[in-house]
Order: sequence, then C-alpha cells, then structure tokens
Amino acid sequence: MFRLYQYDSCPYCYRVRQSIEALGLLEGKDYVLVEARNGTPGREEVIRLGGISQVPFLVDGETKMYESLDIIEYLKNKFK
Repeated sequence: MFRLYQYDSCPYCYRVRQSIEALGLLEGKDYVLVEARNGTPGREEVIRLGGISQVPFLVDGETKMYESLDIIEYLKNKFK
C-alpha cells in the first residue's frame, strides 16, 4: 500500500488523485492519503522523508517521488 501526501486545494495533487481514481485503486486497500498542508504533521513527514517541503509526495516502500507527472507514470506502470 502506498502513501500519497497531499492536500485538497493543490492542483498537482488533484491531478494525481484523478489518475489514481482512473486506475481503479481503492483508498484504504491500495493507498492512503495523508493530509500535508503547511503546518500539519503530514508536511513535517514529507520533509523528514524526502528532504523538501513539496507535495504531492509518494512513498511506496523504498520509492519516494515528488513530481506529479512522475508519480502518475510510476503508478500507471505499477498498476497496469
């Protein structure tokens, strides 16, 4: 199960969430959404795990990535 650090009003996060939905993935079964607005514990975790304060941020085992288009490509390849 992967984790996607994001927040609702982020357009890049929305793009990734739309792609996840299109792949038919289920929250709680395939992935977890982590609230990561500025000032939240989720944002602090993003910085701790990845080194910078940027979302969306995907963590899937040892795989960690920030860029929305890279995340989408990764998920498409993994869940084809």
